[in-house]
Amino acid sequence: MSTRLRRVVMASSNAGKIREIQRLLEDLDVEVIAQSELGVNDADETGTTFAENSLLKAQHAAAATGLPSIADDSGLAVDALDGAPGVYSARYAGGAGDEANNDKLLAALEGVKDRGAAFHCVATFFDPAETEALVAAGEWRGEILHARQGEGGFGYDPLFYVPDCSCSSAELSQEQKNARSHRGQALRKLVALIKQRYA
Repeated sequence: MSTRLRRVVMASSNAGKIREIQRLLEDLDVEVIAQSELGVNDADETGTTFAENSLLKAQHAAAATGLPSIADDSGLAVDALDGAPGVYSARYAGGAGDEANNDKLLAALEGVKDRGAAFHCVATFFDPAETEALVAAGEWRGEILHARQGEGGFGYDPLFYVPDCSCSSAELSQEQKNARSHRGQALRKLVALIKQRYA
């Protein structure tokens, strides 16, 4: 396998996400390091799509460290809101946090019957030694509840109803969530592409 892929920088400081990637890459014997451990700040997310922001983050981490990088960008798209909050999911309520974002979403859907929605994720692997980034996407469809349900998860999880589990995303175990989620789908597909390239 390529000697370039001994270490990968993750364009995130999310410990759970880093553990997930490390586990998926374990048979390639790759060390995954959080960008914060290498003194890299978050990239400016100036893209208008999940794919653009994911690539920006991956290129930023790779440029700062010289290492291959993995990044992802994700968010919630609500059918009745023409795909909003979309790429602005994390800052839907102006950066006031998860609770405020959920409150704003409930208010926007007050009286709305069609509550279909999907979480989207685009994951990107960028190696400075290669010309082409590897990109994979995942989608997790569900519905928006009328009130929060469950204590787990983060972000919009308490409002995201998962029909095949008859509960909210916030009521799933981490294992159940990873098996179904947009991020889990995208990362598994991305790791398969990495293995094709380097194994």
